Amino acid sequence: MKKKLYFVYTKSIGLYINFLSFVFPEKATKLAYALFSEPREGRLTKNNLPKILQEAQTETFQYDEHYFQTYTWKGNDTIILLVHGWESNASRWENILPYLQKSGSTIIAIDGPAHGLSSGKEFNIPQYAKFIDIAVQRFNPKYLIGHSLGGKTCLYYQAKFQNNNIEKMVILGSPSDFKIILYNYISMLSLNSRISKGLEDHYLKEFKLKLEHFSGKFFASKIKTKGLIAHDTDDTVVLFEEGKKIAGAWENAVFIETKGLGHSLHDDELYKKVYHFLFETE
Repeated sequence: MKKKLYFVYTKSIGLYINFLSFVFPEKATKLAYALFSEPREGRLTKNNLPKILQEAQTETFQYDEHYFQTYTWKGNDTIILLVHGWESNASRWENILPYLQKSGSTIIAIDGPAHGLSSGKEFNIPQYAKFIDIAVQRFNPKYLIGHSLGGKTCLYYQAKFQNNNIEKMVILGSPSDFKIILYNYISMLSLNSRISKGLEDHYLKEFKLKLEHFSGKFFASKIKTKGLIAHDTDDTVVLFEEGKKIAGAWENAVFIETKGLGHSLHDDELYKKVYHFLFETE
């Protein structure tokens, strides 16, 4: 019953946007983009902060009219920066923290745009990458770890900024082709070609990127940093083939195939491999 109601709901929204596109095409495109880019989960308030985040030192940074939150678990001078994905927040790293802390490192997690305690209603990768850049300049991390769209943002960041101080990156369950995500959204709402074209034009105008270049494999092809990519064959959120695309384009990366972990990739054995990749020399 819930699936039927959701189907009717999404198609009704799509029908309204399609109708609007014939009368106010710009307004229709803005509405379609707003619905696409606004997360519905992942928000936090200071009153409902998960215990793991309460244990961290917090710091808020300003970027233009926005602000974003960071959480620090103090250790030594080796810094690891953690970047969560869509409809999540910094607390998603709770399971991996004990493994990373065994190294004695300082761990820093960030709340992305419109997630956690950070500001805004819109999530987009270029803005998230700017948040990362500000955090990198402030903390000078040696390692980056990103999950899902956070992983893709790490790829975008390193391809764009080419930060030589970052020695290794770990990318978990990350999508590659942005076209797939966008076209799935267009298909789900049955949006017409006017809206489809309007959304493509929006990304070209706002972010100076064609959709085919807004891909994890394109970013990975420009990265010289050592990388570890992990993706699960049973991932139903981001298909396994997406991880393979990134691995195929990243010359200096190793690929780990897992099974039965789904999109979250929470697993002790995987975390041990991540630890080995970061801290143990071959």
